[in-house]
Amino acid sequence: MSAPASAPTMRASRPGLQPHWQLVLPVAAIGALAFVVPVLATSLWLKVLTSVAIYALAVASIALLYRRLGLVSLAQIALMGCGGWVTLRLSHAWGAPFEVNMLAGAVVTAGIGIVLAYPALRMRGLYLALVTLMAAGGFSILVNVIQFPNGGPGFAGFIVQSVGSMPRPVLGQSDGAFFSYCVIVVALGFLLIHLHERGSPGRAWAFIRGSEAAAMSAGVNVTFYKIWGFALSGFLAGIAGGLLAGNLQHLDARSFPAAESVMLFALTIVGGAWGWLGAVIAAVLYRLLPAFLNDIGVSGNVAYIIFGVALMHAMATAPRGLAGQLEGAWKAIRNRAQS
Repeated sequence: MSAPASAPTMRASRPGLQPHWQLVLPVAAIGALAFVVPVLATSLWLKVLTSVAIYALAVASIALLYRRLGLVSLAQIALMGCGGWVTLRLSHAWGAPFEVNMLAGAVVTAGIGIVLAYPALRMRGLYLALVTLMAAGGFSILVNVIQFPNGGPGFAGFIVQSVGSMPRPVLGQSDGAFFSYCVIVVALGFLLIHLHERGSPGRAWAFIRGSEAAAMSAGVNVTFYKIWGFALSGFLAGIAGGLLAGNLQHLDARSFPAAESVMLFALTIVGGAWGWLGAVIAAVLYRLLPAFLNDIGVSGNVAYIIFGVALMHAMATAPRGLAGQLEGAWKAIRNRAQS
């Protein structure tokens, strides 16, 4: 249905009144999650749901590279581990506030993301995926050797007997409060991505994804914006790693196998790499579904079968993932209601 002729004039004359309607639903969901779920959920499910929120940010960091630059990174689990490692080391070594440790871990991880960006300057597709997967494998081997810091001396900070758990942030001491804390931090991460996509980086990334040659001819600094994309993706993965360390208050090297990066990328495709809803769906499948299956007496490994079926479904019938299908169904319902 076409808009009235006066509508464009009204929007042009009063641009400040045009709301960002795409943000209304996320803000409402954030409020409901942050303040209602802790009241209703048990301690066990609060831990699981906190993990869902954290991995939603990790998925968003994967989706950013895939959606905007058409690049596949299979190192996000390793980047989460790097962020968590730095957060734990600084917490045990200096006892700085949680936010300082988490941001420091994110900055270090952004630097590692920049290093991973250099192969992306010359390759993409399968070759880039293999390079990032090998980087994840290297991290997995390294962290199994040195382990995660648990309060010991020296650079590694590891001793056989832990001297204590990492303290949580002041505003997130209890499981319920930390869940609310994570939801708000993850929402800020989504907002950071949104602001980048609406600004000059988003326009440059769109040029690059379409054609690097066309982008260069239009004056876009392809090298700079590719590095920027990897740095932002690494920063968000580092934040997720710091939050994961805060959720568990310690980390185990076995939690970051390289194969999990492949699984997380596959679920990014299943959920949908084109918006915040896809990241949430992917995280729900990754963390909530196995826990639910275990809770009802079914092996959580059955989830891998479900993931495979869901991936085939997404590849065959849902190029924009389950989130795209849900959005399409909602638009169809709304159009019918308006007609």
